[in-house]
Amino acid sequence: MGKKLIIDLAKCRPQSQSKVRCSYKHHPDNKGIDALLEMIRFALICRRCETAPCITACPVGALEKEPTENDDYGVLKRANMLCTGCGGCAIACPFGTVYTDLIPFPSSVCDRSKGRLKEGEKPLCVTTSEDGSIDYKEVKVEGDLVEVFEDIVVKVSGGVLWEPFLREKEKANK
Repeated sequence: MGKKLIIDLAKCRPQSQSKVRCSYKHHPDNKGIDALLEMIRFALICRRCETAPCITACPVGALEKEPTENDDYGVLKRANMLCTGCGGCAIACPFGTVYTDLIPFPSSVCDRSKGRLKEGEKPLCVTTSEDGSIDYKEVKVEGDLVEVFEDIVVKVSGGVLWEPFLREKEKANK
Protein backbone atom coordinates (compact mmCIF):
# COMPACT_ATOMS: atom_id res chain seq x y z
CA MET A 1 0.00 0.00 0.00
CA GLY A 2 1.52 3.30 -1.10
CA LYS A 3 1.03 6.76 0.32
CA LYS A 4 -1.89 8.81 -0.95
CA LEU A 5 -2.98 12.42 -0.85
CA ILE A 6 -5.97 12.78 1.46
CA ILE A 7 -8.23 15.77 0.77
CA ASP A 8 -10.80 16.77 3.41
CA LEU A 9 -13.52 18.44 1.35
CA ALA A 10 -15.18 19.97 4.41
CA LYS A 11 -11.99 21.92 5.19
CA CYS A 12 -10.55 22.48 1.71
CA ARG A 13 -10.82 25.93 0.11
CA PRO A 14 -9.57 27.27 -3.24
CA GLN A 15 -5.83 27.87 -3.30
CA SER A 16 -6.23 31.65 -3.38
CA GLN A 17 -8.00 31.50 0.00
CA SER A 18 -6.01 28.71 1.66
CA LYS A 19 -2.53 29.89 0.63
CA VAL A 20 -1.52 26.28 -0.07
CA ARG A 21 1.58 26.27 -2.24
CA CYS A 22 2.40 23.80 -4.99
CA SER A 23 5.83 22.58 -6.04
CA TYR A 24 4.87 21.75 -9.63
CA LYS A 25 7.99 22.95 -11.41
CA HIS A 26 6.78 23.94 -14.86
CA HIS A 27 5.31 27.30 -13.92
CA PRO A 28 5.70 29.31 -10.70
CA ASP A 29 2.10 30.50 -10.24
CA ASN A 30 0.61 27.01 -10.46
CA LYS A 31 -2.46 26.31 -8.36
CA GLY A 32 -2.28 22.52 -8.13
CA ILE A 33 -4.88 22.21 -5.37
CA ASP A 34 -7.44 23.93 -7.61
CA ALA A 35 -6.72 21.37 -10.35
CA LEU A 36 -7.14 18.55 -7.82
CA LEU A 37 -10.44 19.99 -6.60
CA GLU A 38 -11.72 20.13 -10.19
CA MET A 39 -10.84 16.47 -10.77
CA ILE A 40 -12.45 15.46 -7.47
CA ARG A 41 -15.62 17.42 -8.19
CA PHE A 42 -15.97 15.82 -11.61
CA ALA A 43 -15.49 12.40 -10.01
CA LEU A 44 -17.94 13.01 -7.16
CA ILE A 45 -20.57 15.33 -8.63
CA CYS A 46 -20.78 14.53 -12.35
CA ARG A 47 -23.72 12.21 -13.09
CA ARG A 48 -21.76 10.42 -15.83
CA CYS A 49 -24.50 10.54 -18.46
CA GLU A 50 -24.37 7.87 -21.14
CA THR A 51 -24.83 10.46 -23.91
CA ALA A 52 -22.79 13.22 -22.18
CA PRO A 53 -24.23 16.37 -23.80
CA CYS A 54 -21.50 18.46 -22.15
CA ILE A 55 -18.90 16.71 -24.30
CA THR A 56 -20.78 17.27 -27.56
CA ALA A 57 -21.51 20.90 -26.59
CA CYS A 58 -17.83 21.76 -26.26
CA PRO A 59 -16.87 23.63 -29.45
CA VAL A 60 -13.15 22.80 -29.08
CA GLY A 61 -13.38 19.16 -27.96
CA ALA A 62 -11.87 19.86 -24.54
CA LEU A 63 -13.98 17.31 -22.64
CA GLU A 64 -13.78 13.53 -22.72
CA LYS A 65 -14.68 10.58 -20.54
CA GLU A 66 -11.86 8.74 -18.87
CA PRO A 67 -12.81 5.09 -18.21
CA THR A 68 -12.59 3.81 -14.65
CA GLU A 69 -12.80 0.29 -13.33
CA ASN A 70 -15.83 1.09 -11.15
CA ASP A 71 -17.98 2.86 -13.72
CA ASP A 72 -19.48 1.94 -17.09
CA TYR A 73 -19.58 5.55 -18.28
CA GLY A 74 -16.27 7.00 -17.04
CA VAL A 75 -15.29 10.23 -15.31
CA LEU A 76 -15.34 13.58 -17.08
CA LYS A 77 -11.89 14.97 -17.87
CA ARG A 78 -11.02 18.38 -19.30
CA ALA A 79 -8.10 18.98 -21.66
CA ASN A 80 -6.72 22.11 -20.02
CA MET A 81 -4.86 23.35 -23.09
CA LEU A 82 -7.98 23.18 -25.26
CA CYS A 83 -10.59 24.65 -22.90
CA THR A 84 -11.40 28.31 -23.59
CA GLY A 85 -13.73 28.67 -20.60
CA CYS A 86 -16.79 29.36 -22.80
CA GLY A 87 -19.19 27.59 -20.40
CA GLY A 88 -20.99 25.59 -23.11
CA CYS A 89 -20.53 22.39 -21.11
CA ALA A 90 -22.22 23.93 -18.07
CA ILE A 91 -25.19 25.05 -20.16
CA ALA A 92 -25.53 21.62 -21.79
CA CYS A 93 -25.36 19.60 -18.54
CA PRO A 94 -28.90 18.28 -17.96
CA PHE A 95 -28.30 17.90 -14.22
CA GLY A 96 -26.64 21.26 -13.63
CA THR A 97 -23.59 19.60 -12.08
CA VAL A 98 -20.97 21.19 -14.32
CA TYR A 99 -20.46 24.66 -12.90
CA THR A 100 -18.53 27.35 -14.73
CA ASP A 101 -16.83 28.33 -11.46
CA LEU A 102 -15.41 24.78 -11.28
CA ILE A 103 -13.73 25.25 -14.63
CA PRO A 104 -11.09 27.93 -14.13
CA PHE A 105 -9.22 29.38 -17.10
CA PRO A 106 -6.28 29.26 -17.41
CA SER A 107 -5.91 25.96 -15.64
CA SER A 108 -3.25 24.60 -13.35
CA VAL A 109 -1.77 21.13 -13.02
CA CYS A 110 -1.09 18.73 -10.15
CA ASP A 111 1.42 15.93 -10.67
CA ARG A 112 1.08 14.74 -7.05
CA SER A 113 4.84 15.27 -6.71
CA LYS A 114 5.37 11.85 -8.28
CA GLY A 115 9.03 10.95 -8.48
CA ARG A 116 10.11 14.18 -6.77
CA LEU A 117 9.78 13.31 -3.08
CA LYS A 118 12.61 12.01 -0.94
CA GLU A 119 11.97 9.22 1.58
CA GLY A 120 9.73 10.54 4.36
CA GLU A 121 9.12 13.87 2.59
CA LYS A 122 5.60 15.22 2.13
CA PRO A 123 4.40 17.31 -0.85
CA LEU A 124 4.59 21.09 -0.45
CA CYS A 125 0.78 21.38 -0.57
CA VAL A 126 0.59 19.22 2.58
CA THR A 127 3.23 21.14 4.51
CA THR A 128 1.71 24.54 3.63
CA SER A 129 -1.90 23.52 4.32
CA GLU A 130 -2.59 25.54 7.48
CA ASP A 131 -6.13 24.24 7.88
CA GLY A 132 -5.15 20.55 7.77
CA SER A 133 -7.29 19.89 4.70
CA ILE A 134 -4.52 18.01 2.87
CA ASP A 135 -2.46 15.10 4.16
CA TYR A 136 -0.14 12.50 2.66
CA LYS A 137 0.22 9.06 4.21
CA GLU A 138 -0.64 5.41 3.90
CA VAL A 139 -4.32 5.01 4.61
CA LYS A 140 -6.93 2.26 4.58
CA VAL A 141 -9.89 3.41 2.50
CA GLU A 142 -12.96 2.94 4.67
CA GLY A 143 -15.63 4.92 6.51
CA ASP A 144 -15.58 8.57 5.43
CA LEU A 145 -12.71 8.01 2.97
CA VAL A 146 -13.38 7.46 -0.73
CA GLU A 147 -10.62 6.74 -3.26
CA VAL A 148 -11.54 8.81 -6.31
CA PHE A 149 -8.29 8.22 -8.21
CA GLU A 150 -5.42 5.78 -7.79
CA ASP A 151 -3.46 8.02 -5.44
CA ILE A 152 -6.09 10.50 -4.19
CA VAL A 153 -8.43 9.81 -1.29
CA VAL A 154 -11.22 12.22 -0.38
CA LYS A 155 -12.84 12.56 3.02
CA VAL A 156 -16.56 12.80 2.35
CA SER A 157 -19.12 13.15 5.12
CA GLY A 158 -20.69 9.74 5.61
CA GLY A 159 -18.34 8.19 3.04
CA VAL A 160 -21.04 8.49 0.37
CA LEU A 161 -19.89 8.55 -3.24
CA TRP A 162 -22.62 9.15 -5.78
CA GLU A 163 -22.93 6.05 -7.91
CA PRO A 164 -24.38 6.28 -11.38
CA PHE A 165 -27.58 4.35 -11.92
CA LEU A 166 -26.10 1.67 -14.14
CA ARG A 167 -28.13 -0.55 -16.42
CA GLU A 168 -27.29 -3.66 -14.36
CA LYS A 169 -28.72 -2.09 -11.20
CA GLU A 170 -31.81 -0.97 -13.11
CA LYS A 171 -32.44 -4.52 -14.36
CA ALA A 172 -31.88 -5.97 -10.88
CA ASN A 173 -34.54 -3.69 -9.37
CA LYS A 174 -37.26 -4.73 -11.84
